[in-house]
Amino acid sequence: MKLDRLPIPLFALSVLLLISCEPKPVHEEEKAFRLSDTMMSRIRLDSVVTQPVRNELTLVGKVVADENRVIKVFPLVGGNVEEVKVELGDYVHKGQTLASIRSGEVADLERQTIQARSDLLLAEKNLRVAQDLFETKLTSQREVVSAQKELEQAQAEVNRITEVSRIYGIGKSSIYTVKAPIEGYVIEKNVNRDMQLRSDNADNLFTIGQISEVWVLANVNESDIGKVRQGMEASIQTLSYPDEEFRGQVDKIYTVLDPNTKAMTVRIRLNNKAMKLKPEMHATVTLRYAAGGQLATVPASSIIFDRSKRYVLVYRGRADIETREVNVLKSLGSIAYINQGVKPGEKVISKDQLLVYNALNN
Repeated sequence: MKLDRLPIPLFALSVLLLISCEPKPVHEEEKAFRLSDTMMSRIRLDSVVTQPVRNELTLVGKVVADENRVIKVFPLVGGNVEEVKVELGDYVHKGQTLASIRSGEVADLERQTIQARSDLLLAEKNLRVAQDLFETKLTSQREVVSAQKELEQAQAEVNRITEVSRIYGIGKSSIYTVKAPIEGYVIEKNVNRDMQLRSDNADNLFTIGQISEVWVLANVNESDIGKVRQGMEASIQTLSYPDEEFRGQVDKIYTVLDPNTKAMTVRIRLNNKAMKLKPEMHATVTLRYAAGGQLATVPASSIIFDRSKRYVLVYRGRADIETREVNVLKSLGSIAYINQGVKPGEKVISKDQLLVYNALNN
């Protein structure tokens, strides 16, 4: 029987059988991974860079005011404290009144001032009289000279008392006014109203300090002294600002060790224009120094730890990203030193790399 003479239903069935017997088309391979525009805007790329290997030394320290910008205010007289006009932490201007003290010494000084001026007036009068008598031949030159010396002595006493009053800041009353010698912050206050002060008091009433620049003093253990050098870079962190790093340099090394702790003190000078650092704050000081040699480095944030191994994502293009195992020698701050796994010039993903890693490996 010829095929072209088959009935139509039978012909259709034959065609279906032939089609069903043909091999099925091979499924296309799944599309390769490719970063979307959204992910490209989120990630950050950093280059692998060769850098000198550095070590770090972590020290415990504290913030102190610059000693060259700190003035201790002592009372020059004893007496009863009548008023205290400032509190700890207040900002004061030069010449501003800090406290008032009613003092018997001041009252006595005022009495001496009145007496000295009276003696001066009397000496001036005696000299005029002696000069008049000498002109009329009623007295000798010797009397005039004696009167002149008395006048000079009286004038010297007035000058002395005036200078003492100026130093003490004393006016025409028995009140002694304690004034700020410089502008700055009150960083120490050891006086209260109605306190009795002895004339031989050796304690300061206030300490005024300028803290636009501060020092950080840190202790170096005896075993680490050989690693410290003047000019070393230092980073400082405080409990008050845990996410902020303050940077400075070691500008002084105190060569004398504490006999009790066997530690040596180093000083770091810091700019403090923002006034964030306050005296007596605790500080963690990190000193970095060269250890010798060079290694490839990547941002520490680019390292992925998974299944007890460390990886980075090497980026060559949106659809060409490699998960590569690396051998990390150590991490130092924001830098990771790589022994093996990457080459200088290669680019790694250092932000949101976990999202890309999971998409590639799941």
